[in-house]
Amino acid sequence: MIIPIQVSFAQNQVSFNRDIRPILSRNCFHCHGPDSTHREADLRLDIETGLKSTTGDAAIIHPGKPDQSQLFDRISSTDADLVMPPADSGKSLKPAEIDLIKQWIAAGAPWSKHWAYQQPQSTPVPEVKDQSWPVNWIDRFILSRLEQQNLQPAAEADQVTLIRRLSFDLTGLPPTPQEVDQFVKDQSPDAYEKLVDRLLASPHYGERMAIYWLDLVRFADTVGYHGDQDHHISPYRDYVIRAFNENLPFDQFTREQLAGDLLPNPTLQQKIATGYNRVLQTSHEGGVQRKEYLAIYAADRIRNFSGVWMGATMGCCQCHDHKYDPYTTKDFYSLVSFFADIDEDQHLRRGADRIPTIREPEIFLYTDQEKQQISEIEANMKTTQQALKTTKQKEEQKTLKQKLEQLKKDRAAIDKRAIKTMITVSIKPREIRILPRGNWLDETGPVVQPAIPEFLGTLKTEKDRLTRLDLANWLSAEDGYGLMLARVMANRFWYLFFGRGIAPVLDDFGGQGGPPHYPELLDQLALKFYKDQWDVKQTIKFIVMSRAYRQSSLETPEQRKQDPFNQRLNRQARFRLPAEMIRDNALAVSGLLVTEIGGPSVKPYQPAGYYRHLNFPKRKYVADTDDRQWRRGLYVHWQRQFLHPMLKAFDAPSREECTAQRPRSNTPIAAMTLLNDPTFVEASRKYAEDVLLNGGDSDAQKIGYAFTKATSRAPENRETEVLLNLLNSNRREYRSQPKAAVELTKSGLAKTNQELNAKELAAWTEVTRALLNLNEVVTRN
Repeated sequence: MIIPIQVSFAQNQVSFNRDIRPILSRNCFHCHGPDSTHREADLRLDIETGLKSTTGDAAIIHPGKPDQSQLFDRISSTDADLVMPPADSGKSLKPAEIDLIKQWIAAGAPWSKHWAYQQPQSTPVPEVKDQSWPVNWIDRFILSRLEQQNLQPAAEADQVTLIRRLSFDLTGLPPTPQEVDQFVKDQSPDAYEKLVDRLLASPHYGERMAIYWLDLVRFADTVGYHGDQDHHISPYRDYVIRAFNENLPFDQFTREQLAGDLLPNPTLQQKIATGYNRVLQTSHEGGVQRKEYLAIYAADRIRNFSGVWMGATMGCCQCHDHKYDPYTTKDFYSLVSFFADIDEDQHLRRGADRIPTIREPEIFLYTDQEKQQISEIEANMKTTQQALKTTKQKEEQKTLKQKLEQLKKDRAAIDKRAIKTMITVSIKPREIRILPRGNWLDETGPVVQPAIPEFLGTLKTEKDRLTRLDLANWLSAEDGYGLMLARVMANRFWYLFFGRGIAPVLDDFGGQGGPPHYPELLDQLALKFYKDQWDVKQTIKFIVMSRAYRQSSLETPEQRKQDPFNQRLNRQARFRLPAEMIRDNALAVSGLLVTEIGGPSVKPYQPAGYYRHLNFPKRKYVADTDDRQWRRGLYVHWQRQFLHPMLKAFDAPSREECTAQRPRSNTPIAAMTLLNDPTFVEASRKYAEDVLLNGGDSDAQKIGYAFTKATSRAPENRETEVLLNLLNSNRREYRSQPKAAVELTKSGLAKTNQELNAKELAAWTEVTRALLNLNEVVTRN
């Protein structure tokens, strides 16, 4: 991710962490940073002693005297043999960056520890001139800076925008016209808070939050490598939904996923939670080398663990010490050692090119009815076996054996249709060595025991060996990583509701990630999250209740010029909805959406032959033909190598790695998907049917009805005129091509009302297709 040059908000004051460290990290740390193996000139610039050391007779930094500082001399040199960074590095400092370093040295070169590796600090809430604007202290931090720079916050968004924004942000679904009317008419002082509370209490809140969490933990329905076969994991997705809906404290949420099997008397849900440890990519190809893939799995696991819970990029430490951050190769393999007790390589001994593949250990999840049937069958089997032992009559023995065989078949049939899911089972830990340069064939590296990164302290145990549960407890402990984890997650919550984090890179709080634009605000949010006992809903409510969240997203040309990235937060953000929400929105507006929570993944329409390159075994995609077709995008089958084209068109990740922030592209493919994907055509058809049956008597009334369903507002006169022209144009088109009208409106999965005139329905379907393509419909404002 490209990080823009930081804007120095505090006038005439250069900050080392905000202004100087990012410049050094981008340009210098690769050769003069933490990695001792490849460090040049024995010079280290990421620590204070290195920056303020001397080489020969000259100081690297001479506080207060830039002209006597080697660092400034080298970065400002015009001599190609002396200038740093050297030309062949591909890096260079901009004049503004050189000037910032000069200012910093002149000011005494004050140094500070990297912001992400310091515990969040409590700071006083700033004073503000406009006492009427803030709702809570979030607003005071933001308004204080705006006032210092003679800027104004944006006006509050109108009520229709607010309810749409909140509905998408908290449930991932649009509000109904009735919900919009009710909110607009509610003039009580607590109308907005009541709306927030209602949406947070919705079962769809858990689905919305799960979409983001599943990106982080790279949840998918398939194994990823080689044959990319299906595996059993959908109950883990449902566990995540339930955890958010029940507002499970985030520290417990962490504990259950990393080490639910190590908790005292773990519940079924806690066992299911440990599916997190099993959802990594695996290979089921027959010639897999066990040691090679165990090394691959270990690296995958630490990349994900560090990204999700630490906001760190430890993947490169598989082969060498980190180039920019204080993580070492030893730290990497010490973390691997925590997970060495996971029984996860049975599939390497029992290779299976089958669908679904074998990923034991797995457990069956029976319904109450299935549990009752099992109980009855097993009791019957026991009785039959006892009778078989006692009877001596051959005919009766034959009958009993036949009965026993049938009972076994009945029992197996239950398991065949029951849902399974992968879980974690702790076994004797395997030996973990540091792999020199990540080479799994090189066993010369030292054996390591479970340990946290050395620069973060030590973790002790009274037992023989630290466990995953110790690691999970350390992650949430105040004297461990707890407050820093709270900062990582607070930043991600902010991203969900403002379109970008306070710190710009959500999974890299290290040297390459960029500092937070409001560091004090981020720290206070982290402290609040921790002190509120990791209460996710309470933290989210606090954020969305703020005046800053309620601002309009409309920006003036002057605002755009002054702050193109909206780092000062004097307006809200406008951004396209995530892929799943675009699908859900179309289905909700049309009336097709099935709102059932949880269950196995579903398979909507998909282009024929899309899976033709999938082998081991070869397979053909078979779309669901019942109501499962209309379930939320969260439940769509996630094929890592061949992600559903609709999701792919709108930048959903393949989930091979942790994704903390999805990209947002703007391509013709996305527009063509909205127009032509069969799911959206079916939604448009059903939507048009609703308009014809319930939209009123006149075309204008129907246009108003349709437009309001899609956008939550009445159309302007010009918009009505354009849509009427489109309608009449298509009426003429389908009168001349009745077969095309029949083709578009023939009964599909949407079960079109056969009493409606095909040509008229086809014309209106083109109108509703256009509405579902509106930028306003797929954008969160």
